[in-house]
Amino acid sequence: MLIQWYPGHMAKARRMLTENLKLIDVVVELVDARAPLATRNPDFDELFGGKERVILLNKSDLAEAEKTKAWIAYYRAQHITAMEIVSTNAGKKKEAVALIERAAAPVVERYRKKGVTKTVRAMIVGIPNVGKSTFINRLAGSNRAQVGDRPGVTKGKQWVKVSDYLEVMDTPGLLWPKLEDETLARHLAYIGSIKDDIMDVEQLAALLLYDLMRIVPEAVSARYKACEPGMMPETLLNAVCESRGFILPGHELDTERAARAVLDEYRGCKIARVSLETPDEAK
Repeated sequence: MLIQWYPGHMAKARRMLTENLKLIDVVVELVDARAPLATRNPDFDELFGGKERVILLNKSDLAEAEKTKAWIAYYRAQHITAMEIVSTNAGKKKEAVALIERAAAPVVERYRKKGVTKTVRAMIVGIPNVGKSTFINRLAGSNRAQVGDRPGVTKGKQWVKVSDYLEVMDTPGLLWPKLEDETLARHLAYIGSIKDDIMDVEQLAALLLYDLMRIVPEAVSARYKACEPGMMPETLLNAVCESRGFILPGHELDTERAARAVLDEYRGCKIARVSLETPDEAK
């Protein structure tokens, strides 16, 4: 599956992050709870190694709860604070703010000893489409950051004041220059972190069906009656056409329509809550 992986604006975004690090007390990294391994930019460990870090597993309502808990435990074992969130839901706003403030506490204390009341500055980072801007808007209580359901909406840095003593910086989603793991590339494409219009959506949907049939076969068969265990990717996509009646004139299967339906329904959690990765794969 051919993917144009690192468009030119990504290099500009990386420079912007590096240049603004001196202004930052805490780095808050959002990953997608369905694919925490694929959506965690490995370059961030080097870029932000000297900063306090917090990881938020966003879209946790679309992932399997037990696997999300396992990921949080995995990060904590590495001395990285982590929690699950749903950025469209206000329920964990206070907990997330408290997490950021705890991470910044050593810096705040150093300034306090000098007689200075420190305003904490946090940088919100992540790859495209993990929900950074939505999370910032939830913190701020208003639509301060640009939001979209596609990668590449945020074009430059944006400072947002959350409280008298907390400001956060929204940043463009940043991919990394080279991804050699084809499985992780597929996971990114499945969840929409890579634009569909640069990929073969029929091949992508067929592979997604094949992977879902391995993880949640009963849910796939319940959603698409003609899909059965043991089918190959292309056959599964054809089975979706038969299940939904996606037939063109001349009895030709409308596989493009089926592919877009499968991708939309997976991303909308209409098939099942599915976690594509487990912490064991990160070891």
